[in-house]
Amino acid sequence: MATRLLFQRRAAPLTAAVLVGSIAFSPSLAHAEAPNGRQFPRKPIYDDDLDDLLPTSKTLPAPPKPAATEPTTPSTSLITLPTTSEPAVIKKETPTDLLAQRIRSARLYLYHHSCILEDAVNSSLSRAFDLEQSFTSTISGLAPDRASGEKLMPGAIYVLVAGMAGSIVARNRNVLLRTATPLALGITAAWTVLPVTMTNVSELLWYYEKKVPAVAEAHLQVREGVEKGVYMAKVHAELAQRKIEEGVREVREGLEGWVRKGK
Repeated sequence: MATRLLFQRRAAPLTAAVLVGSIAFSPSLAHAEAPNGRQFPRKPIYDDDLDDLLPTSKTLPAPPKPAATEPTTPSTSLITLPTTSEPAVIKKETPTDLLAQRIRSARLYLYHHSCILEDAVNSSLSRAFDLEQSFTSTISGLAPDRASGEKLMPGAIYVLVAGMAGSIVARNRNVLLRTATPLALGITAAWTVLPVTMTNVSELLWYYEKKVPAVAEAHLQVREGVEKGVYMAKVHAELAQRKIEEGVREVREGLEGWVRKGK
């Protein structure tokens, strides 16, 4: 065992020396200059080497000559453009995209109908405000002017009393008289006590009646009939008054003549 270890320790330096000597004294060819042809291709470092590798005009083939073509007029010549056919890219919709589209459609739908509802509410409120303004201006226009000296409060009470008196007078009559008598007495009292207010009321009624031609025509006919009746009543009253005055005068003259004859 000891001799084996001693032999291994002495053989190791001898083996290393033999390997180094074999490498140092191995036969090989040494060249003083670089060989003309490169054994292995390398990437060129300088421009000269790049020129040797790239093709030049001397090495390239000559381009072919274009064939002679007849000239064409602009009117008959057609210009063909190169067409590039690219494959259509079909994008596949994901569930997120579909959900976004549905949400967008729902939001637009709600926005459109909310705008319609808002416009309807605004128009209805505008009509209500216009109606309120028209009503207040109409009621204020029915009141008499201060310059006229007419007062509503006592005059309205007189009209109410006249209407109640008419209903009391016609309480035992038929329905037509019980309805017409209070109205007639109340309207007569109103035209007597509140002439300015009744004029304003009649003008307002005529303004609304003109919107219905049939009612306006009927009103005109009734008014003409009433005016004609009043005129004929005045004429007959004047004739009766004249007859009465003539009769009174004749009776007075007769009495005077009889008295004279009696003396």
